[in-house]
Amino acid sequence: PLDEMIPFNEYFILPYLLWFPYMFGSLLYFLLKDKRYFQDLCFFMFLGMSISLLTYLIVPNGLNLRVNFTVDNIFAWMVQFIQNVDDSANVCPSIHVASTFSIMLVVLRYPHFKHRFLMNAGSACIGISIILSTMFLKQHSVIDVIAGILLSLLLYFVTYHLNWRRLFYSTKLHFLAD
Repeated sequence: PLDEMIPFNEYFILPYLLWFPYMFGSLLYFLLKDKRYFQDLCFFMFLGMSISLLTYLIVPNGLNLRVNFTVDNIFAWMVQFIQNVDDSANVCPSIHVASTFSIMLVVLRYPHFKHRFLMNAGSACIGISIILSTMFLKQHSVIDVIAGILLSLLLYFVTYHLNWRRLFYSTKLHFLAD
């Protein structure tokens, strides 16, 4: 019922597609600026993607939220294209949401931005608009979004409070953290 209260809006295709440069740009920035934060982001984001994919393998899931729309503009065409190449199977937890939220959390932790407030605010605005776009385009349900955020919060705890590096260095997997 909550998903039905969220109207379809083709203009949300812009933040939805912004996910790709947001991910690439964040990874590239930290790769060039701070090895430790780059490793944290990779661990955080890619473990979230892996857990999501494993979840889809064990518990295949999907949804039927997509609506027929009669809007005929460039944004609707882009939505149609995305819907044609990305079916509505294996959506919970949302990789789109989990990776976006992971980036937001790592950016918020990073203390070395020249204009930290602007970077944090900009990242949060972009991230929130990407997350909302998944629901306004009917690509994900509210449950998928909540599951993606909860997965990221769990991995945040693992990344920053359990010291994932120590776990790797104490095993034969230490080459991954080097």
